[in-house]
Amino acid sequence: MTGLALTGLSTRPAQAWGGVRLVPLVRERPIEDLRLDARLYGADLGVVEVTPRSAYFSYVPHGFVANWAPDENPAAAYGTQLRDAEERTPDRMPLRFHRRMARRVGKSRLRFLPLHLALEGYLALHFGGPEIAWEEWSHRAIAHGLSPRVEESYTGSVVRGLDDALRVFEIHPGQCGVLLYVADALAAAFVVPHPGDYRALHATLLHDLYGELIYHYAMLGMPVPDFRARIEDTAVRSLADLRAQARRQREEWAVFNDEVMAGALLGADYAYEHVYTMGRYHLSRFLPPFERQRENHIGELITDETGRLAYLKTFRLSENQIRRGHLLTRLAANDWNLAGTAAALGVTEARLGLRIEAAGFGHLLRQDVRDRYRAQARR
Repeated sequence: MTGLALTGLSTRPAQAWGGVRLVPLVRERPIEDLRLDARLYGADLGVVEVTPRSAYFSYVPHGFVANWAPDENPAAAYGTQLRDAEERTPDRMPLRFHRRMARRVGKSRLRFLPLHLALEGYLALHFGGPEIAWEEWSHRAIAHGLSPRVEESYTGSVVRGLDDALRVFEIHPGQCGVLLYVADALAAAFVVPHPGDYRALHATLLHDLYGELIYHYAMLGMPVPDFRARIEDTAVRSLADLRAQARRQREEWAVFNDEVMAGALLGADYAYEHVYTMGRYHLSRFLPPFERQRENHIGELITDETGRLAYLKTFRLSENQIRRGHLLTRLAANDWNLAGTAAALGVTEARLGLRIEAAGFGHLLRQDVRDRYRAQARR
């Protein structure tokens, strides 16, 4: 497990609009041999074949296509195609079939669904359920595991203020990403290889998924204050002094953002899973340690052979999602033995059983076991 670094990117001063704060991420040297463009699917229902007898169903608002050139020559970005505002939504819902989450669509082109790689990794967390048939687990748990797993999220279009913030947001020269805050809670990080890609994909943040915490913060939060630079008059006697003071303010803001505001995202230890190799680039997804009472983010990224970050997209988990991930991780670490897991957590077995039920996994326990745990808890 290793941390997450915004290698090759520098932070610029934030811009605020209502309860939304946007922090630009700028590259001094854009990545030319890896480019991203968007494929919009409108109201299509995405169907991804998992096995010949099972499939993954999901609403797919848009997909990313990574285009890399083996000879490292520049490759053009096609940009985002938007549906006409007056065009009526189709009455029927067509089916679109994809073989895999990340699928090669050409010699040097890969199509993948943004955030779905990361969410699939979270939903598949210990998906098989108990590997040992302990007597407390139901027949369903042994035979089918945690199928199905369901989590709720919101599209950016219903996050209050995000649409307006993206519309009035000033895109910096060389900008290749953004850190998105709602009520000063880090909602998401988004990084692309090239400024042209960011300009084309800037609006796709409205199609992305956000957790319930971010949605409620946007609905209930107040406008956030704008951070303004303060330069001492007595320290400025020339244009060179003014430039030095401005540079110092920008560096102080970058340190504050990276160490304080985004510290929980960048400072955590993640478990990475390699998904696909694209020439000298690697597509991966990561899971957090599921530590309670702190920020936890899942995400996906593309890095080159030196570790430089080319693409990043993250999703902030809610406290309930963190609790479920934490519980599943501890159960798996103790071979799904309830007595051993309870001892590791420092609680009684009955209290652990109630936690499992409260997390939405009560159906995995036998009914008589659940009744016994409730009776013990009442006593």
